[in-house]
Amino acid sequence: MRTVNRVATLLLAVALLAGGILVAVEASLAALGRPGLLLPGGHAALTGTRWQDAPARIVAAAVTLIGLVVLAAQLRRWHPTRLRLDGADGWHLHRRSVERRLTRAVRSVPSVRRARVRIRRRGDAWRPRVTATGDPAARSDVEFAVHRELDRLAAPTRGRVEVRLVPARRAA
Repeated sequence: MRTVNRVATLLLAVALLAGGILVAVEASLAALGRPGLLLPGGHAALTGTRWQDAPARIVAAAVTLIGLVVLAAQLRRWHPTRLRLDGADGWHLHRRSVERRLTRAVRSVPSVRRARVRIRRRGDAWRPRVTATGDPAARSDVEFAVHRELDRLAAPTRGRVEVRLVPARRAA
């Protein structure tokens, strides 16, 4: 998603730059009393537009809103696509493949029906968050399965694994 944000930011920056240059050239020509280059009625529009006019406020509000949306998209915290391994020279694991493997490991526990694993990152450290449907007494088995799979993946120092086991609902 970062690529989409960067492309959107680039397009917005180019549009704002082109619009700003056009307005600056037209304003300069209007100040000199000459007709505009691109806008045929540019002189009258530039000298007769006031802040109280609705089109001026609508354009300013639209540009501000677009800028705030792009800013919010850039500041939003994204899931990492790659997880760095400790002590490895440039080696990394893809987050989704780690989540899939850990999900399969949790599903291999006999009393677990459904499972979902998400990787959370804080700085360079990352830890799995497991949400599963099954017997709550199987919590230690789920943690063991996750730690065993993390060992197979040569994951960085193991921290706490967040496990949330929800009992299966029985049909009435």
